[in-house]
Amino acid sequence: MPEAMLKFVSVAQQYPAKRKAEARARDFDEIYQEYARAKAGEQASRCSQCGVPFCQIHCPLHNNIPDWLLMTSEGRLEEAYELSSATNNMPEICGRICPQDRLCEGNCVIEKGFESVTIGSIERFITDTAFAQGWVKPPRPRQEREQSVGIVGAGPAGLAAAEELRRHGYQVHVYDRYDRVGGLLVYGIPNFKLEKQIVQRRAKLLSDGGVTFHLDCEVGRDVTLADLRARHAAVLIATGVYKSRDIAIPGAGLGNIIQAMTYLTASNRIGLGDRVPEFESGALNAEGKRIVVLGGGDTAMDCVRTAIRQGAKSVKCLYRRDRKNMPGSMREVSHAEEEGVAFTWLVAPEAYTGDTIVKGVRAVRMRLGAPDATGRQTPEEVPNSAHVVKADLVIKALGFDPEDLPVQFAQADLKVTGWGTAAIDFRSKMTNLDGVFAAGDIVRGASLVVWAVRDGRDAAESMHRYIQAKAAAEAKPLAQAS
Repeated sequence: MPEAMLKFVSVAQQYPAKRKAEARARDFDEIYQEYARAKAGEQASRCSQCGVPFCQIHCPLHNNIPDWLLMTSEGRLEEAYELSSATNNMPEICGRICPQDRLCEGNCVIEKGFESVTIGSIERFITDTAFAQGWVKPPRPRQEREQSVGIVGAGPAGLAAAEELRRHGYQVHVYDRYDRVGGLLVYGIPNFKLEKQIVQRRAKLLSDGGVTFHLDCEVGRDVTLADLRARHAAVLIATGVYKSRDIAIPGAGLGNIIQAMTYLTASNRIGLGDRVPEFESGALNAEGKRIVVLGGGDTAMDCVRTAIRQGAKSVKCLYRRDRKNMPGSMREVSHAEEEGVAFTWLVAPEAYTGDTIVKGVRAVRMRLGAPDATGRQTPEEVPNSAHVVKADLVIKALGFDPEDLPVQFAQADLKVTGWGTAAIDFRSKMTNLDGVFAAGDIVRGASLVVWAVRDGRDAAESMHRYIQAKAAAEAKPLAQAS
């Protein structure tokens, strides 16, 4: 066992310094400061270098976490970066936004009395240091290939696939409906979790490496899927899922009831310097208002924390289960509570109240009953418990579904699942259309960025095998004829 490790018995867990809640609630800057080099090494040395690294097993990318922790503890940061980036196309992003408390850190084998290694913060430190030192380079293929590939969607799955395919030497073209590269990373996640310059830096790296981005280009409007299939040797659908779920309750047509993505996109555009008339008019601005957010996932946490920073009069989050059963990160819930968000557990909306604009949410109290097929306890309404929660603006963060892909892409024969996601062969990652692959949320439904990166990497390898097999098959008759 290396001398530098196993210090969890003598060194306490310590995250990077977190800015005080009163200060951070007034701006959109990231809430954590950077580790100092010595402190990162000290925290990395707490790793036990266990024989079965559950942190690695429970990471969707199966990052070589114990190895780069060892290298960090020994000051071998460039090697740590090379190892970290070998399995992850955007470790500086995952280090910031992954729910480590549910993944790697949550499965650390160190006894809970000693607390887990701060894996995410160290991952972020390694790659931020690598960028500062100039160790991060654009993807450079060993050989250029004549075949081109098309990727629909410049979110995490699309970007991960683009980098892997570019490393193989393909001419990579990424098509996205938005005016910036990043998708959800830019327009869905607030700056206090992920500053946009971090995403822009990664996008520039890909562009410098030869990836071509076609922005403001919507497949189905500006170009069809059939056009892309004719243009490229293979196509990847990595659009994500953006269609907001809703609930059909009385009063749904009242004003000032909005979807989470509409709200977050407006806030992010303002942060990027764009002009957003709906924000300027106050329709998408929480300032001075009583805000009620419906939902309990990470998107809901993004909404409540954004509303606090916009100067809301009050912010309440209503969720139909209890704190323990919330789908969002517990770390995010704690951040929100520190910043002044009030959580109301075991409450479900029944109707919206008001004349033309919303004045409140009529809600009923819930209790948890018998477990359902997934093992989660099913919420049950408590009789005669209806009450009104006052609201000037209601934000619905109830999850996302895919759009109608065959209609969206003008490709009626593209098969989808019963949930509307792209139907693929899970070994080849290919849809029912020859040469058309799919990855990320458009396949698995709304999920984590780290899963999108994993799916994008896997799809890229399948596309590479497909293109090479097809090229070999086409070359064989020619060789026989000669």
